Amino acid sequence: MTIYSSTPYDKLTVGMEAEIKRLCRAEDFYVFANASGNHNPVHLPNEDHDGDKVPDEPVAPSMWVASLFSAVLGNLLPGPGTLYQSQTLRFLNRAHAGEELTVKVRLSALKPDRIACFETWVEAPGGRRIVEGEAEVIAPEKIVTFNDGDLPGLTVRRHVHFDRLLELAEPLEPIATAVVVPEEEHALSGALLAAKHTLIRPILIGERDRIEEVAAAIGADLSGIEIIDLHGHNMAAARAVELFHEGRAQAIMKGHLHTGQLLQHIVKSDGGLRTSSRISHVFVMDVPGLDHLLMVTDAAINIAPTLEEKVDIAQNAIDLAIALGIDTPKVGVLSAVETVNPKIPSTIDAAVLSKMAERGQIRGGLVDGPLAMDNAVDVEAAKTKGIKSLVAGHADILLAPTREAGNMLAKELSFIAHAEAAGLVMGARCPIILNSRADDDKARLASCAVAALFHEWRKKR
Repeated sequence: MTIYSSTPYDKLTVGMEAEIKRLCRAEDFYVFANASGNHNPVHLPNEDHDGDKVPDEPVAPSMWVASLFSAVLGNLLPGPGTLYQSQTLRFLNRAHAGEELTVKVRLSALKPDRIACFETWVEAPGGRRIVEGEAEVIAPEKIVTFNDGDLPGLTVRRHVHFDRLLELAEPLEPIATAVVVPEEEHALSGALLAAKHTLIRPILIGERDRIEEVAAAIGADLSGIEIIDLHGHNMAAARAVELFHEGRAQAIMKGHLHTGQLLQHIVKSDGGLRTSSRISHVFVMDVPGLDHLLMVTDAAINIAPTLEEKVDIAQNAIDLAIALGIDTPKVGVLSAVETVNPKIPSTIDAAVLSKMAERGQIRGGLVDGPLAMDNAVDVEAAKTKGIKSLVAGHADILLAPTREAGNMLAKELSFIAHAEAAGLVMGARCPIILNSRADDDKARLASCAVAALFHEWRKKR
């Protein structure tokens, strides 16, 4: 919160100066593109500007740089109440994301009718001038103050954490992946997109005619991709498991079939993919505005897990988080309250899980609970409740008390907070890429990246 106060016209003197420093960020370029309507790819991150199929460093929009003059004139000198009359501009150089810009104004003349004239310029590090010019403004007649505490903030809907996972996964050897029933646009295009990014080598299992019809409808080329022609979702799911046992597949990807139809073949005791660990699902979520990945478990498989099952659910999520580059994952065990209440069983489970982690029965991460959702992810909420914990306010993993709670939480993050969600089944003998049938290509691509990184991590253990 900052309180700004203006200098009225009768208090201005020639030679007065003011400046601000502003870090040039990629997010600013997206905000400017939306506000101005200028979608020139030269100014957008991760875009190919010169046609060589390699993303180029974005150039700061010149008019965005020039707009920073208004921040000095409107906030500092003359300050609140100031109105622009004119602004000349001469663009001398270009600015880029990551540079700290210094924006300066100097009062050069005073004219009748409260007109104040300013020299204006922006410098990059090393004194390199980006833009210069002259401004004429109408200065306020009296002191005006403004408290910016009520100014609404902006969250740019970017998924930078998934971009980082893709960068980490693309250099790896693609994993042979049995794609079960890719007989729908997103199911097929997601697998093909992952293949294009060298994350997987897909083996398509389903009705060949339907797969080829979908491919033709989306303009996809299936040349060189193996298709196993099988009719029936159960047969396709069973064949995917067989491919793993034959050493032909290293992962399985759900296509256009119900989760239960796939999982019944994964969990069967004879010929399935079970291990000594409980099978569980982890949503890996990229939430705009959050500075780290957020995982939610279990939101898809275990309906009302017991304490013993929650131990495996927590361990599975910790292992995945470590595989994705989180050194010591922080697990917030969720409940409706942050104190142990014998009438709320989930609080007792949470307290026991915390103690088990302290005793080494859950390895590789920090576990704390019970925590309510707010104090699991928000530092100020944790402080307000007086919670002293290395996990509270910093949770990487949210362990839900039931599948209902976990599923509602994940869907709220996706559809209200605009998060992208990758999904992976853990505890099986190979990664199971479990997407919702409503997931878009970005989510399916991220799920494949998560699977590839986990597969690589497990090979090195």
